[in-house]
This record gives sequence, structure tokens and C-alpha cells, in this order.
Amino acid sequence: MPDRPRYMISVAAELVGMHPQTLRLYEAKGLVRPGRTPGGTRLYSDSDLERLQLIQRLTTELGLNLAGVEQVLRMQDELNRTRARMARMERELREEIAEVHRSYKRELVVYQPARTPARRS
Repeated sequence: MPDRPRYMISVAAELVGMHPQTLRLYEAKGLVRPGRTPGGTRLYSDSDLERLQLIQRLTTELGLNLAGVEQVLRMQDELNRTRARMARMERELREEIAEVHRSYKRELVVYQPARTPARRS
């Protein structure tokens, strides 16, 4: 369950090699949205960690600033939503096709040519 919040900020920061204050900054900028306990403690999921690693790659390897990172993440999120929507539509279409196949199989009548009487010589 990659979206299940499980890591406190200190653990998440250590796992991705960042300072906890950096994670707070990214949250303030809306780049990551960790879960919260009823007491307000931030909890990061595996998906959050993957997103933080992506942010790190975009800033260090590609040299993007946080505004650029925000655009990339927004496009990635939209792409993920579109993929999910397409997968759902594909499942629905497959179900509809299967129903059409079932309906015509119920109505299908196998053709059997009429028998012609044998000729007498």
C-alpha cells in the first residue's frame, strides 16, 4: 500500500537524504502532502518518498528551481489521472464488449441445412 502514511518526518528525511526542514518547505510549497496523525504529526507514505526523490533528481540533476519542479509534478499528476481514467474506460469497454458477445451467443441459432431426401434410381 504505497499511499499508506507510515514514516515520521525524521525517518522520511533520512530515507531520502534530505533535511527535515526541506521536507517542511516542500510541503509549504505544495509539492508534497504528507498525512497527519490526529495530533498533527506528519506521516509520509512510500509514494511521498518517491515524490521527494523525484524532486531531488529534478533539482540536483536537472537544475530545476522549485517553480519548474512544481510544473513537472503538476504535469505528472495530470498524466497519472489521465492514465487511471483511460484504464477505467478500457475496463468498462471490455465489460461492454463481453456483454455484447454474451447477448449474441444467447441469440445465436446454429444453421443446419435441410436434409434432402435421397434419390431413387
